[in-house]
Amino acid sequence: MSSLQTLRMIACMLLMGGAAIAAYLFYQHSLYFCLLFSLLIMAGIIIYICQWQHKTTRMISRMIEGIRYADFSLSFSTQHKTRAEQRLAQEINDVVAEFRTRLSENEERYQYYETLLNTVDSSLLVVDSQCDIHWMNRAAMQDLCGYRIHSVKELALLNPEFPGIILSLQPGEIKTVRIHKGDVIQELAVTVSEYSAHHGTELRLVSLKNIHAVLEENEMEAWQKLIRVLTHEIMNSIAPIISLSETLNERAVQNGMNEKDYNIMLQGMRTIHRRSKGLLNFVENYRKLSRLSVPILAPVNIGELLGDMKKLFPNKDIRYIYKVENMETTLMLDRSQIEQVLINLLKNASEACLEQTCPEVIVSTHGDPEKHLFFLSVCDNGSGILPEVLDKIFVPFFTTKPTGSGIGLSLCKQIMNLHGGSISASSEIGKGSCFTLKFLCCE
Repeated sequence: MSSLQTLRMIACMLLMGGAAIAAYLFYQHSLYFCLLFSLLIMAGIIIYICQWQHKTTRMISRMIEGIRYADFSLSFSTQHKTRAEQRLAQEINDVVAEFRTRLSENEERYQYYETLLNTVDSSLLVVDSQCDIHWMNRAAMQDLCGYRIHSVKELALLNPEFPGIILSLQPGEIKTVRIHKGDVIQELAVTVSEYSAHHGTELRLVSLKNIHAVLEENEMEAWQKLIRVLTHEIMNSIAPIISLSETLNERAVQNGMNEKDYNIMLQGMRTIHRRSKGLLNFVENYRKLSRLSVPILAPVNIGELLGDMKKLFPNKDIRYIYKVENMETTLMLDRSQIEQVLINLLKNASEACLEQTCPEVIVSTHGDPEKHLFFLSVCDNGSGILPEVLDKIFVPFFTTKPTGSGIGLSLCKQIMNLHGGSISASSEIGKGSCFTLKFLCCE
């Protein structure tokens, strides 16, 4: 309280005391009119004090209410007020303005960190001990369920073990979990950090990093190294065998062996030669996986590319249906390599549905402009692929065909990886299979 307010309060109290003494004296001398006047003066002073106190209390109450509900838009006018009231109103306005500034700074800081965390490609979740999710960044919404979730239990739709891993994982530990999002398989590395909120709630910051592409790249690199070693050693062994078999065959003719021994030896030499040549061709096919050249990218019109596929796979025994969203779409591709991928997929699809009553292969395309993605799918109405086999079809040397080499789909996967895209497969027994190529595209 200021000195002026103190003096005013003392003056009011003195005046009220004087009026009370005067009223008592007037009452003693039966001067009732004067007594009434004194009482009116006392009532006026009391009303003045109450009004002044009510104004002050109301101003402070409004300020406290604004702070409680974070409403700092209020302000108090300094016009038509006494000097003391003006000073109080100005002080309250200064306090409110300071709170407003701090709130704005905190909001800017929050928006900064919110934007920063939303640009991180890792999925981040804040989870409490009751399985409730307090916050998740944009990457988590896109990579997990595609929308904001409110409980860890909802992640069981992606993998039944997912919620248990998040809640049981200790800080410093890393676990991997595989999830299926549509036709896409993701390998997530899960780590957690714990901290206590100001209200005592124990929270866990969960980080989910998709390492599927890294694992695939490491796996493919390991296969390539193995192939290089195997093909080098096998070819070094086969070449002398072929040469030796040819030499023995020629020398046998020159030395004039009897007909029976000659026929026996000739049969053995031919068998050795034939099997060696076959093994040499077999190894040469596998060398393609480790010697795939870096793609030479150039603009390729999707309509023209699929038009060439129509010529290679005409509608004879199998009906080929093309559903192209935009024939003028142009992508940066190595045309020869992508043609090799499409030929392989169309050939596999044709063989898969050949025994059906109405064999049918559907080639479709669609784009996602927001994510700058382009999808090309090859689907058949064949018998489908067994679930236990579906995860292995891109592994080098794995095949379910009696005459297959097991490198076709592996080669397709490697080509798509070199293009910065991917290939995925989905299948349903009795209904057919679908292979989808995902390309990155420009604006």
